[in-house]
Amino acid sequence: MSDKSITSLAIRRPDDWHLHLRDGAMMRAVLPETTRHFARAIVMPNLVPPVVTATDAVEYRARILAALPAGADFTPLMTLYLTEDTNPEEVAAAHDAGIATAVKLYPAGATTNSASGVRDMEKVRPVLETMAEIGMPLCVHGEVTDNDVDIFDREAVFIDKVLKPLRKKVPDLRIVMEHVTTQHAVDYVRDTHKNLAATITTHHLIINRNNILAGGIKPHFYCLPVAKREAHRVALVQAAVSGDKRFFLGTDSAPHTDAAKLQPCGCAGIFTAPNTMSCLAEVFDAADRLKKLEAFTSLNGPQFYRLPPNEDRITLRKGDPVTYPTHIDTADGPVTVFDPGFDLHWHVEG
Repeated sequence: MSDKSITSLAIRRPDDWHLHLRDGAMMRAVLPETTRHFARAIVMPNLVPPVVTATDAVEYRARILAALPAGADFTPLMTLYLTEDTNPEEVAAAHDAGIATAVKLYPAGATTNSASGVRDMEKVRPVLETMAEIGMPLCVHGEVTDNDVDIFDREAVFIDKVLKPLRKKVPDLRIVMEHVTTQHAVDYVRDTHKNLAATITTHHLIINRNNILAGGIKPHFYCLPVAKREAHRVALVQAAVSGDKRFFLGTDSAPHTDAAKLQPCGCAGIFTAPNTMSCLAEVFDAADRLKKLEAFTSLNGPQFYRLPPNEDRITLRKGDPVTYPTHIDTADGPVTVFDPGFDLHWHVEG
């Protein structure tokens, strides 16, 4: 029977394996948009200053938990920001104590608040070797930052120039390639059968670079890594709907105020937390793969992170178009919600 006939789908409550919550007033405003549908999330550490120590992570987690809406059942999974000064023993201790689930690698200058990131991979090799020994995942923003490399090629160059050599030197390191955007990345993950997985965002399943640039610049579609050609978007959809355990959801939902997005040097990031599950249901429905949605959102990620899947469930029902707010208000200003450009017919219950 075709998945096209499905109008109601119950799945285990999903997790978000790549999320930006920011801090302070912004965090308090956007956090309910994630906790409404998601049980857990890998929380990015690129605050100012970044979350680099166990103490930083404990304090940030406490601020998140204090901001939870009444009755919310949500677990933030904390990450440590990798710098060239990161101490391997401290990372291991934070992992053993359950404080840090993963470590995040930002190449210096790759994206928002990444100035403290890594420039010389050899300087962090002792940390990575320790992580390999204890089974702690490394979450990777996979782009080079060399200005001589075209922005649309930076993911592919990172794989060839950084990731492949790294995996030869530290083969037991468990790596998540975050927010992959290219056929090259999809093929690389598919060709690897050990210690490598990838997250795919909601927006990269929906937009291509024409959506950003054709007919006028759309700043609310600008993100890093930037969306690529349509052929790459199609490759991402095929990977997501395949059920392959190496691919799972990481929204990279990244709120910025409209003022920050619309300035001459606008910030990179798309805020998808409110409507992600409805968007994904449309994508999987269009591909006639609705039965694979649970694997992508709720099963594959926990398996890689060696966590049990969530026991409670949500239900998605297909009906008349559901509307989401065009923006949410924060003390810092409005934040625009991702507009997929088509009607959303899948309602989320529970």
